[in-house]
Amino acid sequence: MAQTPARLSEKPSWLLTQLAVHAHRLSAAGFAAAGARGYHYRVLAALAEFGPASQAELGRRSTMDRSDVVAAVSELAGRGLVDRTPDPVDRRRNVVSLTEAGARQLRVLDGALDRVQDELLAPLGAGERQALTGLLTRLLAHHQTAGSSPG
Repeated sequence: MAQTPARLSEKPSWLLTQLAVHAHRLSAAGFAAAGARGYHYRVLAALAEFGPASQAELGRRSTMDRSDVVAAVSELAGRGLVDRTPDPVDRRRNVVSLTEAGARQLRVLDGALDRVQDELLAPLGAGERQALTGLLTRLLAHHQTAGSSPG
């Protein structure tokens, strides 16, 4: 008995990839409207969650390439949203910390991201959103633990 070929629309990996394209587009537009980029949000959020860090630590915490961290931190420092000071323990490194203006900008970006989530997940009810988030979190944790995460 011949099997019917699977359709792309039945493949979770394809569906996730297609949805990621929409999520990225919506996020980029939301951040741009707030005068920022996704990398800015990732750096500010990592600083708010974990506190001051070296640029290398920021890269690991936000899964960003070191050169992207340097560029984002330079842009954020130029706008007064982060401070960059020499590490008192290792003067070759800089420690990056969130400023009050950076914390305010993070709140603005959180609001933009909340609106993006609402638009992206509009067809789902609250329980469905919670279930989806739980499933995606479980999948991501599995693959990160298995050592197959990007970055």
